[in-house]
Amino acid sequence: MLIPENLQFQHDFEVGSFQVHPDGEISLTSLADLLQEIAWRHADSADFGRNLMDTHQMWVLSRLEVKVNKFPKWGESIRLFTGGRGADKLFAFREFLVWDRNDQLLAKGMSSWLLLNAETKRIQRPEQVLPPTLFDPKMKPAWQPGKIVTGGELIAEEEIKVRLSDLDLNNHVNNTSYIRWVENLLFDQGIRPENIAVNYVAECIQGDKVVLKLFGKESKFTIEGKVNEKIVFLAEV
Repeated sequence: MLIPENLQFQHDFEVGSFQVHPDGEISLTSLADLLQEIAWRHADSADFGRNLMDTHQMWVLSRLEVKVNKFPKWGESIRLFTGGRGADKLFAFREFLVWDRNDQLLAKGMSSWLLLNAETKRIQRPEQVLPPTLFDPKMKPAWQPGKIVTGGELIAEEEIKVRLSDLDLNNHVNNTSYIRWVENLLFDQGIRPENIAVNYVAECIQGDKVVLKLFGKESKFTIEGKVNEKIVFLAEV
Protein backbone atom coordinates (compact mmCIF):
# COMPACT_ATOMS: atom_id res chain seq x y z
CA MET A 1 0.00 0.00 0.00
CA LEU A 2 1.00 3.61 -0.43
CA ILE A 3 2.50 5.27 2.61
CA PRO A 4 0.33 8.29 3.57
CA GLU A 5 1.26 11.95 3.94
CA ASN A 6 4.66 11.59 2.30
CA LEU A 7 6.05 9.54 5.17
CA GLN A 8 8.80 7.09 4.31
CA PHE A 9 8.51 3.92 6.37
CA GLN A 10 5.87 1.57 7.74
CA HIS A 11 5.69 -1.50 9.93
CA ASP A 12 2.82 -3.59 11.25
CA PHE A 13 2.54 -4.66 14.89
CA GLU A 14 0.10 -6.69 16.94
CA VAL A 15 -0.77 -5.37 20.40
CA GLY A 16 0.54 -7.91 22.91
CA SER A 17 -0.85 -8.96 26.26
CA PHE A 18 2.17 -7.38 27.99
CA GLN A 19 1.43 -3.97 26.43
CA VAL A 20 -2.06 -3.34 27.79
CA HIS A 21 -3.75 -2.07 30.94
CA PRO A 22 -6.26 -4.26 32.81
CA ASP A 23 -8.99 -2.90 30.52
CA GLY A 24 -7.22 -4.46 27.55
CA GLU A 25 -6.21 -1.17 25.90
CA ILE A 26 -2.61 -0.37 25.06
CA SER A 27 -0.81 1.87 27.54
CA LEU A 28 0.67 5.19 26.49
CA THR A 29 4.03 3.79 27.50
CA SER A 30 3.70 0.79 25.19
CA LEU A 31 2.51 3.01 22.36
CA ALA A 32 5.60 5.17 22.87
CA ASP A 33 7.71 1.99 22.83
CA LEU A 34 6.35 1.21 19.37
CA LEU A 35 7.05 4.74 18.14
CA GLN A 36 10.62 4.39 19.35
CA GLU A 37 10.94 0.98 17.68
CA ILE A 38 9.72 2.12 14.27
CA ALA A 39 11.97 5.19 14.47
CA TRP A 40 14.97 2.90 14.94
CA ARG A 41 13.86 0.54 12.18
CA HIS A 42 13.47 3.41 9.74
CA ALA A 43 16.81 4.94 10.72
CA ASP A 44 18.57 1.57 10.37
CA SER A 45 17.01 0.99 6.95
CA ALA A 46 18.43 4.29 5.68
CA ASP A 47 21.83 4.06 7.42
CA PHE A 48 21.36 6.76 10.02
CA GLY A 49 20.50 4.51 12.96
CA ARG A 50 22.73 2.17 14.92
CA ASN A 51 25.55 2.55 12.41
CA LEU A 52 26.08 6.09 13.75
CA MET A 53 27.51 4.50 16.88
CA ASP A 54 30.53 3.47 14.81
CA THR A 55 31.38 7.16 14.41
CA HIS A 56 30.53 8.00 18.06
CA GLN A 57 27.27 9.73 17.22
CA MET A 58 23.98 9.32 19.05
CA TRP A 59 20.38 10.40 18.74
CA VAL A 60 18.86 12.25 21.71
CA LEU A 61 15.11 12.78 21.87
CA SER A 62 14.41 16.37 22.89
CA ARG A 63 10.63 16.69 22.72
CA LEU A 64 7.69 14.40 21.98
CA GLU A 65 3.96 14.94 21.54
CA VAL A 66 1.49 12.08 21.14
CA LYS A 67 -2.24 12.53 20.50
CA VAL A 68 -4.52 9.50 20.72
CA ASN A 69 -7.93 9.24 19.06
CA LYS A 70 -8.54 5.66 20.16
CA PHE A 71 -6.40 3.17 22.08
CA PRO A 72 -6.01 -0.17 20.25
CA LYS A 73 -6.70 -3.33 22.25
CA TRP A 74 -4.89 -6.58 22.96
CA GLY A 75 -4.64 -8.69 19.82
CA GLU A 76 -5.46 -5.90 17.38
CA SER A 77 -3.22 -5.35 14.38
CA ILE A 78 -1.99 -1.81 13.92
CA ARG A 79 0.10 -0.16 11.24
CA LEU A 80 2.69 2.47 12.11
CA PHE A 81 4.11 5.01 9.70
CA THR A 82 6.99 7.39 10.24
CA GLY A 83 9.28 9.75 8.39
CA GLY A 84 11.57 12.72 8.62
CA ARG A 85 9.85 16.11 8.65
CA GLY A 86 12.77 18.42 7.96
CA ALA A 87 14.98 20.31 10.36
CA ASP A 88 14.99 23.63 12.16
CA LYS A 89 18.36 24.89 13.37
CA LEU A 90 19.80 22.02 15.43
CA PHE A 91 16.60 19.95 15.62
CA ALA A 92 15.59 17.12 13.30
CA PHE A 93 11.88 16.27 13.25
CA ARG A 94 10.12 12.92 12.94
CA GLU A 95 6.38 12.35 12.60
CA PHE A 96 4.33 9.24 13.39
CA LEU A 97 0.91 7.93 12.39
CA VAL A 98 -0.88 4.89 13.85
CA TRP A 99 -3.72 3.25 11.89
CA ASP A 100 -6.01 0.35 12.63
CA ARG A 101 -6.67 -2.52 10.18
CA ASN A 102 -9.39 -0.41 8.51
CA ASP A 103 -6.99 2.48 7.86
CA GLN A 104 -8.58 4.63 10.53
CA LEU A 105 -6.32 7.02 12.47
CA LEU A 106 -5.70 5.85 16.03
CA ALA A 107 -2.90 8.19 17.06
CA LYS A 108 -0.31 10.61 15.76
CA GLY A 109 2.90 12.03 17.11
CA MET A 110 5.65 14.53 16.42
CA SER A 111 9.15 14.47 17.84
CA SER A 112 12.27 16.62 17.75
CA TRP A 113 15.74 15.11 18.01
CA LEU A 114 19.31 16.23 18.50
CA LEU A 115 22.33 14.49 17.02
CA LEU A 116 25.26 14.45 19.47
CA ASN A 117 28.83 13.34 19.44
CA ALA A 118 28.73 10.61 22.09
CA GLU A 119 32.19 11.46 23.42
CA THR A 120 32.16 15.27 23.46
CA LYS A 121 28.34 15.70 23.75
CA ARG A 122 28.59 18.44 21.13
CA ILE A 123 25.47 18.92 19.02
CA GLN A 124 25.82 18.44 15.26
CA ARG A 125 23.70 19.99 12.54
CA PRO A 126 21.45 17.21 11.20
CA GLU A 127 21.74 18.21 7.54
CA GLN A 128 25.49 17.64 7.68
CA VAL A 129 25.07 13.96 8.58
CA LEU A 130 21.55 12.84 7.66
CA PRO A 131 19.78 12.30 4.33
CA PRO A 132 18.85 15.79 3.07
CA THR A 133 15.59 14.50 1.60
CA LEU A 134 14.42 13.59 5.12
CA PHE A 135 15.87 16.40 7.21
CA ASP A 136 16.01 19.41 4.91
CA PRO A 137 16.30 22.63 6.97
CA LYS A 138 14.19 24.36 4.32
CA MET A 139 11.27 22.05 5.12
CA LYS A 140 10.69 22.55 8.85
CA PRO A 141 7.24 21.33 9.95
CA ALA A 142 4.37 23.53 11.04
CA TRP A 143 3.73 21.19 14.00
CA GLN A 144 6.67 21.34 16.37
CA PRO A 145 6.53 20.06 19.96
CA GLY A 146 6.43 23.07 22.24
CA LYS A 147 8.08 24.12 25.47
CA ILE A 148 6.25 23.00 28.61
CA VAL A 149 5.72 25.32 31.57
CA THR A 150 4.57 23.79 34.84
CA GLY A 151 2.26 25.51 37.27
CA GLY A 152 -0.91 25.29 39.31
CA GLU A 153 -1.87 23.40 42.43
CA LEU A 154 0.46 20.65 43.65
CA ILE A 155 -1.61 17.46 43.56
CA ALA A 156 0.87 14.66 44.19
CA GLU A 157 4.57 13.99 44.71
CA GLU A 158 6.69 10.86 44.73
CA GLU A 159 10.30 9.78 44.41
CA ILE A 160 11.52 7.30 41.80
CA LYS A 161 14.87 5.54 41.98
CA VAL A 162 16.33 4.85 38.53
CA ARG A 163 16.86 1.12 38.08
CA LEU A 164 18.32 -1.14 35.41
CA SER A 165 14.97 -1.64 33.66
CA ASP A 166 14.70 2.12 33.13
CA LEU A 167 17.89 2.35 31.04
CA ASP A 168 18.58 2.39 27.30
CA LEU A 169 21.59 1.34 25.21
CA ASN A 170 23.49 4.46 26.30
CA ASN A 171 22.98 3.78 30.03
CA HIS A 172 20.59 6.71 30.27
CA VAL A 173 16.92 6.56 31.24
CA ASN A 174 14.95 5.51 28.17
CA ASN A 175 12.52 8.14 26.91
CA THR A 176 9.60 5.77 27.42
CA SER A 177 10.53 5.17 31.06
CA TYR A 178 9.65 8.80 31.81
CA ILE A 179 6.25 8.24 30.20
CA ARG A 180 5.73 5.14 32.37
CA TRP A 181 6.53 7.17 35.50
CA VAL A 182 4.06 9.86 34.43
CA GLU A 183 1.36 7.36 33.49
CA ASN A 184 1.62 5.59 36.86
CA LEU A 185 1.57 8.86 38.80
CA LEU A 186 -1.53 10.00 36.94
CA PHE A 187 -3.34 6.66 37.34
CA ASP A 188 -2.83 6.91 41.10
CA GLN A 189 -4.94 10.08 40.91
CA GLY A 190 -7.60 8.51 38.69
CA ILE A 191 -6.36 10.28 35.57
CA ARG A 192 -5.95 8.43 32.25
CA PRO A 193 -4.42 10.74 29.66
CA GLU A 194 -5.19 10.46 25.94
CA ASN A 195 -2.48 12.92 24.94
CA ILE A 196 0.99 13.56 26.30
CA ALA A 197 3.81 16.00 25.63
CA VAL A 198 7.29 15.55 27.08
CA ASN A 199 10.34 17.81 27.18
CA TYR A 200 13.51 15.82 27.85
CA VAL A 201 15.78 18.35 29.53
CA ALA A 202 18.73 16.44 31.03
CA GLU A 203 19.93 12.85 31.31
CA CYS A 204 19.27 10.49 34.19
CA ILE A 205 21.42 7.51 35.10
CA GLN A 206 21.09 4.42 37.27
CA GLY A 207 20.84 5.25 40.96
CA ASP A 208 19.46 8.75 40.45
CA LYS A 209 16.51 9.64 42.66
CA VAL A 210 13.93 11.54 40.62
CA VAL A 211 11.33 13.60 42.48
CA LEU A 212 8.09 13.79 40.51
CA LYS A 213 5.55 16.53 41.15
CA LEU A 214 2.09 16.63 39.60
CA PHE A 215 0.39 20.01 39.18
CA GLY A 216 -3.16 20.77 38.11
CA LYS A 217 -4.47 23.97 36.56
CA GLU A 218 -7.96 24.12 35.05
CA SER A 219 -8.18 21.13 32.67
CA LYS A 220 -4.42 20.68 32.29
CA PHE A 221 -1.95 18.63 34.29
CA THR A 222 1.80 19.12 34.23
CA ILE A 223 4.54 16.99 35.73
CA GLU A 224 8.11 17.91 36.57
CA GLY A 225 10.93 15.56 37.35
CA LYS A 226 13.98 16.75 39.27
CA VAL A 227 17.25 15.19 40.39
CA ASN A 228 18.95 17.16 43.18
CA GLU A 229 16.70 20.15 42.37
CA LYS A 230 17.72 20.03 38.69
CA ILE A 231 14.91 19.59 36.18
CA VAL A 232 15.45 16.52 34.03
CA PHE A 233 12.08 16.37 32.28
CA LEU A 234 8.70 18.07 32.02
CA ALA A 235 5.40 16.58 30.83
CA GLU A 236 1.91 17.83 30.09
CA VAL A 237 -1.37 16.00 29.59
